[in-house]
Amino acid sequence: MLRRTSHAGNETRSFISLTFSFPWNLSCLAVKPKIRPADVRQAPSAFGSARRLGYAAFLPRERSMRTIRLHIDQMLNIGAELALPAQAGEHAVRVLRLAVGDPLALFNGDGCDYAATIVAISRREVTVRIDAKLSLTNESPLALTLAQGVARGDKMDLIVQKATELGVARIVPLLTERSEVKLDAARSEKRLLHWRAVAASACEQSGRARVPEIIAAVPLAKWADELADDGALRLALLPEASRSTRELRFGAAGGVLVVGPEGGLGERDIATLRAATFEGLRLGPRILRTETAGLAALAALQAIHGDV
Repeated sequence: MLRRTSHAGNETRSFISLTFSFPWNLSCLAVKPKIRPADVRQAPSAFGSARRLGYAAFLPRERSMRTIRLHIDQMLNIGAELALPAQAGEHAVRVLRLAVGDPLALFNGDGCDYAATIVAISRREVTVRIDAKLSLTNESPLALTLAQGVARGDKMDLIVQKATELGVARIVPLLTERSEVKLDAARSEKRLLHWRAVAASACEQSGRARVPEIIAAVPLAKWADELADDGALRLALLPEASRSTRELRFGAAGGVLVVGPEGGLGERDIATLRAATFEGLRLGPRILRTETAGLAALAALQAIHGDV
């Protein structure tokens, strides 16, 4: 510290100068500039333009350990190259972030998975090459048909999705005495295409290579009258029934299970089913919602008589 005194006229001014000595290096306090993706000018050619991709150009893409499976409704042959349907191609590239050289599995419902590789990606289409064919053996030995009273809103989607995951072979949407959903011809066709897409998506996720057959919504009386006599065990979920899932005996033809809509099966429905030799089935002492009942019955039947 140094004290200085100066005189200006009759005034006396004093100045004190302070000097500090820091024992540390001030360079540690320097603010380092942040590097923004826009500041990157170039990157290895294998990753494309860093200016466009930013840091992602330098980072390896995440690789999923699970096999990506896509349903393709067309013939598949080893060695062939084909363009994925527009929706499937967009899902593969934009959602799953697949690139040229990435593997995936295709299936068309014939019971096989087809190993494929993406060979080209353009703005309009994604082209893949079929490399190999693998037969799958994960279908349930118990062939079950779910005849489900059409439920409102998204409940039917949930039923179709989960029934597919549980291994159901066929789904029949029924219009019953107490059905609240009304379908004209145009709406019925639209819902059928939607339900089939839900089932195909469930197969992609669950590893099934056979998509359950789904027919257009049909009145219960008409369906029961035209039902083939193929030896399948005929069952209907009824609260007053006494027979349980453990007492059942299935043959090679499997079984058919009828589940009512939100209001349950009406008296005319039950009479129609009894006339068609359907037996009542009870799941327990509690009343289940329509979106729960059929799925619970399928799970119980697959656990006792199938492969779950």
